[in-house]
Amino acid sequence: MEPDLPGMRAFVAVAEELHFGRAAARLFLTQQALSKRVRRLEDALGTPLLERTTRSVELTAAGRRLLPLAVDAITAFDAAVHAARGTVRALRVEVFAERFTPMRVLRDTVARTPGVRVDPSMRQGLALALPAVLGRELDAAFGRVHDLGRPWPAGLRHRPVHLEPLHAYVFAGHPLAGRAAVRPADLRDGGIAMPDPGGAEEWRGYLTRFCTEFGIPLRFTAPAVGARDYGEHMLREGRAVTVGEAGMDLPHDRRLRRLPIVDPVPLHLWSVTWHRSNRDPQLAALLRALPHPEVPVPGGMRSGPTVADGGEGWPVAVGNEGGWPVAVGDEGWPDDVWLPEPDRAALAVFRRDGGPGDSRP
Repeated sequence: MEPDLPGMRAFVAVAEELHFGRAAARLFLTQQALSKRVRRLEDALGTPLLERTTRSVELTAAGRRLLPLAVDAITAFDAAVHAARGTVRALRVEVFAERFTPMRVLRDTVARTPGVRVDPSMRQGLALALPAVLGRELDAAFGRVHDLGRPWPAGLRHRPVHLEPLHAYVFAGHPLAGRAAVRPADLRDGGIAMPDPGGAEEWRGYLTRFCTEFGIPLRFTAPAVGARDYGEHMLREGRAVTVGEAGMDLPHDRRLRRLPIVDPVPLHLWSVTWHRSNRDPQLAALLRALPHPEVPVPGGMRSGPTVADGGEGWPVAVGNEGGWPVAVGDEGWPDDVWLPEPDRAALAVFRRDGGPGDSRP
């Protein structure tokens, strides 16, 4: 019996997840089928690769030696298939959903990066995309890397890409619809009502942290299916507001009001994640070209013109009306912006230890 590729894929999945259930789900197999493939590989190699107990899975010494070589073998096989077929494989990149920032950032980056082709994926949650990145079904994924409901996988790397302000969204007739901007304290009476984020645990965690810190009631309604359903959710709300990115793309409706949130401005940190063993030159080029996050200059925030007034609705720094940003990590942190503590800490670590060099795969 010779070692085979299905067995290698099964072993790598279990070795990276250290959990048969998650590894089976990642490969769309039953746990029984997955176990059989791993056992067959162990029998072919004549040595155990995993130590299994009722509570844990660990690599043996042979398993630790095999893992990096098995990953390289799978990568080489996939590359050989594309070479034989004469195809150039597009990078598979998770962008969360079409209406959010990653799609815009990815489109702009690819447009100025020759030789990079991308096939976007929209699983609508980094927590949902991580198994596909681990399994190299996806080359990269955008999302918030905290509050995922699971430990961060050791095989993945990530770096911050973009900070996006949040707005409150209401329709004409809402008690806050006439405001030029709102503060978190203004949201306490009606609260925030959001379509249930489903498997996007990182977004649920962000909203929970924001509402807890500022004493804002938070409730989740039925999930929204598409942008139009998202708008209908807002229309049904009487006193609560919906929050979302300043640049979120929604169907045009003259009744819709986008209200910047100020004092402080809540920022959402988008990061990109990829498998540390993925050596695709297109991925390397994409990671080098992706932007790095910036925040407004310290010194007080005011709201810019709203979309209804013909502006972009972005907050800009007082005394810096051009909105010129400064890199995250410069001395001090603006008092008039808000980030969850783990996101702020990740930015500090990125500047101290990673910086642009961390964009190498």
